[in-house]
Amino acid sequence: MLDIHWLKTFVTLAECKHFGKAAIALHMTQPNVSLHLKQLEQATSVKLIERSPFHLTQAGERLLESSQRTLQELQVCQADLNALNDLNKGTITIAASDIISRMLLIEAFKLFKGEYPGIDIVLLNTTSSQASELVRNAEADLGFVISQKQTQPLHFVELQQVKWVALGFGFERGTEQDKELTLILLGHDTRTRDLIDNALPTLNLTNYRVMEVGSVDAQIDWAEAGFGVAIVPEFALSTPRYLKSLVTPLADFPTTELGYIVRQNQILSKAIKQLLHWVNQGITLLQENRNEY
Repeated sequence: MLDIHWLKTFVTLAECKHFGKAAIALHMTQPNVSLHLKQLEQATSVKLIERSPFHLTQAGERLLESSQRTLQELQVCQADLNALNDLNKGTITIAASDIISRMLLIEAFKLFKGEYPGIDIVLLNTTSSQASELVRNAEADLGFVISQKQTQPLHFVELQQVKWVALGFGFERGTEQDKELTLILLGHDTRTRDLIDNALPTLNLTNYRVMEVGSVDAQIDWAEAGFGVAIVPEFALSTPRYLKSLVTPLADFPTTELGYIVRQNQILSKAIKQLLHWVNQGITLLQENRNEY
């Protein structure tokens, strides 16, 4: 019988390709990593790793494939067991970008902590793509993302349509086209930037350059400082703040969806269902306030 701890050590070692790095990742000593590998090789009666240079043997490659699937399935199973237990103590891990968590989740988190004081929320600040991967691997219980396609093994639930605005002077109709416009956009490693790049042709801009920044807040700050025009989701401007710059709705800009993802057939605990209810309530309130404004 193969010990699950040996398999975890083996998978980590295969990923790190270094005994010392694997020991750090596993919070173990290097001799213990070597011992686990030795025990696993004895149990399987095959050599799994060549040390110099480091590489997996053919048998190691085969075991790695099954070990990764086994460990992931056990992690998914444990997450579902935790949900079935409806524990009042424990941890819920949520993956979301900084702008989504601050604009849409803070009030829901406050209500959650009041109702479930024994459950800690771990918030992972990620891009939408990273959130999808974390939920897929059961490293996060819930992910909030923009523009998620329905792909196995994830299930996407839309919470609201995302509209876009241009923040800053120089974008309004009638601007001289021979003057170069600076667009303040997120970096290329985000799903939001992919959406914007695909939609830019609809704006019919003839003379512009791109200034890349790392967050939506940075986009707003640089636009407010007069360095250009930021293209941001409308909900990023939903919270009360004093804005000096012009806000131009991008009516021709394609809308996208903001929502949450879980694994298909994932069991949701009562606590997570309640959290999602509060998030929905918060979104509805934001939309009502925006309409009044």
